[in-house]
Amino acid sequence: MTAVESPTYVPGHGLLAGRTAVVTAAAGAGIGGATARRLLEEGARVLISDAHARRLKEHEARLTAEFGADAVAALPCDVTDDTQVRALFDAAVREHGRLDIVVNNAGLGGTAELADMSDDQWTRVLDVTLNGTFRCMRAALRRMRETGDGVIVNNASVVGWRAQAGQAHYAAAKAGVMALTRCAAVEAAAYGVRVNAVAPSLALHPHLVKVTTPELLAELTAREAYGRHAEPWEVANVIVFLASGYSSYLTGEVVSVSSRHP
Repeated sequence: MTAVESPTYVPGHGLLAGRTAVVTAAAGAGIGGATARRLLEEGARVLISDAHARRLKEHEARLTAEFGADAVAALPCDVTDDTQVRALFDAAVREHGRLDIVVNNAGLGGTAELADMSDDQWTRVLDVTLNGTFRCMRAALRRMRETGDGVIVNNASVVGWRAQAGQAHYAAAKAGVMALTRCAAVEAAAYGVRVNAVAPSLALHPHLVKVTTPELLAELTAREAYGRHAEPWEVANVIVFLASGYSSYLTGEVVSVSSRHP
């Protein structure tokens, strides 16, 4: 298959002007970092968070230099700690006066066959990826319920639909994120809040290259209809769509950013 070249980067159109967003796991070069940048390009004010304080501070400095201190804030947050999660959302309201958009990007992977997987490997992936998403959604919904407005976008994965060897813990967590998204959407509709998710496949960035074998990257790339991996900003574009008014009647959906959907 001949790979289709990545498209030209799309400039912002002010879709989120005046909105305030929180993005978890946003300190790196992956989907979280790309999403924070795209939200800023669309006019939102963004509070970025990550468990890695040093990388978070560095990314905050880069974004602040480009978008200004009034548009960007940062706070370290380990999503396995509910005290830190609640502090994150308190800070969002304190910094910007409101909470409009939450992007739950924090997740943890790993590779282990089920028969050899330890309890700790299973629990750690589930606690970050599924329980962490739950904690952040709970904190966000409590605030959004009061204002009667808001959007939550969760980062799931096509692995939540498709089997992949060595990924039982990650697949179970991401399938859980999908189910959590659908159930929360039904509840949140009553107070005007939308909840959706994206399901990427392979959005390549430097950290992923370090922890994934070249053989697996090649295999995953070959499965895609375009014959190439997604750019993190291509997934971020879909998140922006789900966060914007263009998806005003869309809730409880998991949008595949991949040809590998059911």
